Amino acid sequence: MKGQEFLRELNEEQRAAVLAPDGPILVLAAAGTGKTRTLVYRVVHLIRRGIAPDQILLLTFTNKAAREMLERAEAAAGAAVSGLWGGTFHHMANRILRRHAPLLGYPPEYTILDREDAESLMKRIVKSLEVDSLLFPKADVLLSLISEAANSGGPIEELIAGRFRDLSEATQMQIREAVFRYEKEKRALKAMDFDDLLVNGLRLFREHPEVEAYYQNRFRHVLVDEYQDTNFIQAEWVNRLAAAHRNLFVVGDDFQSIYGWRGADYRNILEFQKVHPETQVFKLETNYRSTPEILAVANACIAGNPRQFQKVLRSTRASRRPPLAARVRDGEAQARFIISQVRRLLGEGVRPDEIAVLYRAHFHALELQMRLMREGIPFVITSGPRFFEQAHLKDVLAVLRLMRNPGDAISFRRLIRQLPGVGQRTVDRLWERLGGMFSALQSSARRTLEGLLPRKAVEDWRRIASAWEAVERGETPIKALDVFVERFYRVYAETHFDDPERRLEDIQETQRYMAKYDSLDAFLSEVALMTNLEAEEESTRRQGAPCLRLSTVHQAKGLEWRVVLVPWVVEGMFPSARSLAENPLGHEEERRLFYVAITRARDELIFGVPELRQMRDGGIMFCKPSRFLEEIPKGLLQEVRLPYV
Repeated sequence: MKGQEFLRELNEEQRAAVLAPDGPILVLAAAGTGKTRTLVYRVVHLIRRGIAPDQILLLTFTNKAAREMLERAEAAAGAAVSGLWGGTFHHMANRILRRHAPLLGYPPEYTILDREDAESLMKRIVKSLEVDSLLFPKADVLLSLISEAANSGGPIEELIAGRFRDLSEATQMQIREAVFRYEKEKRALKAMDFDDLLVNGLRLFREHPEVEAYYQNRFRHVLVDEYQDTNFIQAEWVNRLAAAHRNLFVVGDDFQSIYGWRGADYRNILEFQKVHPETQVFKLETNYRSTPEILAVANACIAGNPRQFQKVLRSTRASRRPPLAARVRDGEAQARFIISQVRRLLGEGVRPDEIAVLYRAHFHALELQMRLMREGIPFVITSGPRFFEQAHLKDVLAVLRLMRNPGDAISFRRLIRQLPGVGQRTVDRLWERLGGMFSALQSSARRTLEGLLPRKAVEDWRRIASAWEAVERGETPIKALDVFVERFYRVYAETHFDDPERRLEDIQETQRYMAKYDSLDAFLSEVALMTNLEAEEESTRRQGAPCLRLSTVHQAKGLEWRVVLVPWVVEGMFPSARSLAENPLGHEEERRLFYVAITRARDELIFGVPELRQMRDGGIMFCKPSRFLEEIPKGLLQEVRLPYV
């Protein structure tokens, strides 16, 4: 592409950003406005101006994004882009550290530990500590905590004390020792894990000004994608790199800052002008994705957040039907409604893979998953395994199944393996000595098993068995799960999963769902039926047939579909009650998350708004429509109330 012909492919907003004079530049690129094109063409423009490619640094968050941008830059500018420094933050930090690692006490050929390597190292360290209980954090949980400390800058001691407050002080001391040994072992191995690349990349600049000065002079222009997702390390590293020439070009959207829970700090984009007072700000507001009606709802929704750069999306699309908010009786009615909409869309020629159901939390799709399986509609979940395939729910089902089937060796093995000092051989030997039968609801059987267990396992065994004791006393299976969680599984979840609160929330949802069934047998039969149907559906997915997509909103960021359906748009669900309770500013991030869900839709947007929700005790809770819907002016939504059936 010769001369400035590539500029014809840009709209006025994009062109202004691409051609902006040198200096710090903040491009606020709202959803669907062509941020990637703007960033790529800024690179092309710099090269056309005579900037050497090896004086340009382009930073992204994923390898896929880096490849796409470099390929598009090459397509626009040809071989002239050869030599451009482009890649993820971790990739670029590693490239610099390979040259200067000896200054930090590492050889240039230091090893990078992948997740499996790091987990293997931590497992070896935990084993060397000879912890006397299974209720000690698993290696991957400890690594997640270390990563959180690295990315948030929070003291690891405070994170340990907060996360494992239910554990004894002695156990917390062992956790701190494990973390200390992990860091020490990495140094002895001359190795860095993934987070160390960023931490040491910043440390290199802080401790060695001569190295920092070299790269500051080398990179005349630094460009950053998805700036709203940067953490404090990445922001400082970028600011240092751009300090000499002051040519820092960042693209992002504060409206789509939804990863605060994993270290991203949206203040980096909000306060960019404070750090760089001479900043030029450009807004991309022309949207090529969604209809005017969908964007009107998106604009109204996000306007409720006071601390942000106000932007108004404008559509280039023709008008279509307004988004639909359907009031339905409950979750079951909502599932039926969603399926009716899917069948309508398929009948109109929309492909299954052009339809997505996006939800705030995994358990919001439970009723829908069950009904999709019953009706034989293929679907794929991109936010993790199907609901009852998750490890923590298999643990809960094992407790329930042993109440009904004393010969269930699989459930027996699953629970007993959770005890300290009990490996596979021990479990097999126990099952054999019990005669291939364990009557969980008989106290004599529980006492017999207790007498066969290793001494270190007895205390935790009694905690598990207390759930069955509750049933013997006349409690319901639903109540028995409360006992199981409070006496044993809460601490187990805290030490075995990096998202324990979400897991416990799923168990509560399971209890709520159980309340719909007349008996435990009916519930377990339904789950077993769904599991068998899932096996059949798996073969369909392997053959590559297009499927309906189910996903959390977090997993859907950056994607789009012709039609998006959002269930459980009610208070406590979306926004999440847990998020609001844990974070004083949680309502702002929840509103941004809702905005992201809305802006994934191209042609149609449908909300499910149940009016009732059955509780664990069989009672009914009335649901209030989400504040995010209530804030949308009348006339922007088509509202319907489906009759109770």
